[in-house]
Amino acid sequence: MSKTNKVQLGKKVPDFSAESTGGAFKLSDFKGRHVVLYFYPKDNTSGCTREGEDFRDNYAKFRRNKAVVVGVSRDSLKSHDNFKTRHGFPFDLISDPEEKLCRLFDVIKEKNMYGRKVMGIERSTFLIDGKGVLRREWRKVKVPGHVEEALEAVRELNRA
Repeated sequence: MSKTNKVQLGKKVPDFSAESTGGAFKLSDFKGRHVVLYFYPKDNTSGCTREGEDFRDNYAKFRRNKAVVVGVSRDSLKSHDNFKTRHGFPFDLISDPEEKLCRLFDVIKEKNMYGRKVMGIERSTFLIDGKGVLRREWRKVKVPGHVEEALEAVRELNRA
């Protein structure tokens, strides 16, 4: 896949639709609002749970700043529904088992799992503005402090 088939900072993100816990998610449905799209490796694992809880705990602040938060992983909708319910996430989770969004955002990377090399999602977050333009990306995300940094980036967009 060539570089042109991947999202690029400062460029419009191709409209996409995907199955989510709230039904079909279509990027163009959020015109006029910022979209914080965060990719995480797996439901109900410690880092992914902590990250989801941080987004949950700050969700009202994102909403006040005209932003929606959406999580993405390769897990099934059933797994996502359980994860969302168990932790009280007020936002939807997109199921991407065929890695269409993962490839578009270039988040599938080789990782080391217990000494074996595997292909998996590299924890990453993308900030898409109300016009559909990719404004910020965070790759190789470390969970502590990340949500606050993303929220500050949303606030900066609103001040611009």
